[in-house]
Amino acid sequence: MSQNLLLLSNSALFGRGYLEHALGAIAEFLGDERIVHFAPFALADHTGYTARVQATLASLGVSVVGLHAEQDARRAVQAAAVLFVGGGNSFRLVKALQQRGLLETVRRRVGEGGLRYLGSSAGTNMACPTLRTTNDMPIVQPASFEAFGLLPFQINPHYVDPEQNSTHMGETREQRIQEFLEENDVPVLGLREGAWLRQRGPVLRLEGDTGARLFRRGVDPRELEPDTDLSWLLDVPVRFDRPD
Repeated sequence: MSQNLLLLSNSALFGRGYLEHALGAIAEFLGDERIVHFAPFALADHTGYTARVQATLASLGVSVVGLHAEQDARRAVQAAAVLFVGGGNSFRLVKALQQRGLLETVRRRVGEGGLRYLGSSAGTNMACPTLRTTNDMPIVQPASFEAFGLLPFQINPHYVDPEQNSTHMGETREQRIQEFLEENDVPVLGLREGAWLRQRGPVLRLEGDTGARLFRRGVDPRELEPDTDLSWLLDVPVRFDRPD
């Protein structure tokens, strides 16, 4: 496996600028590459979103190509070296990617090692098999919840720990993940803001400052500290739609 992934829980961290908390990780991920193709489809303003990414990555000497401005987005991805899929609404994002025929192209090129993949929030959701562990409201109707499937397990970005003294009567994030596990025997990584996953070939590590929680069917959630090796998750058997 030659995949090269950087999957951020979030692009904005309280008190810091856009992507500021992860710029060091992005620089390491990019290496010598100085052109990034950007998928801005999770937000409505594609041009403004692309300009924001360009303004941030300019500090690394990077030029950003917005896929929304390409006549043939699939051909552009086939020729790209780096793809950044930004955050926003996951359902709007996957619908746009489906309409442009990008799911299989990205999946194949990343799997072959020819395309580096950077995701943030909804873009990190897209690296999973499905969108079933997103936090977003389904504001549009995609053809399916199928995502890129670059990883075999699920991620919940922006993971928030339960507040012991909260008076909020809605479900906690943990409860929602446990509901997913009632229907699917698939690990879910609750990725806190300020944390990210870095895959270099067969090695997958949890990086950043805030850690994560790992949820699996039938066992208590497991706390994961930064710099934990999670390569074993790449080989864990998964079973979707198996409530038994």
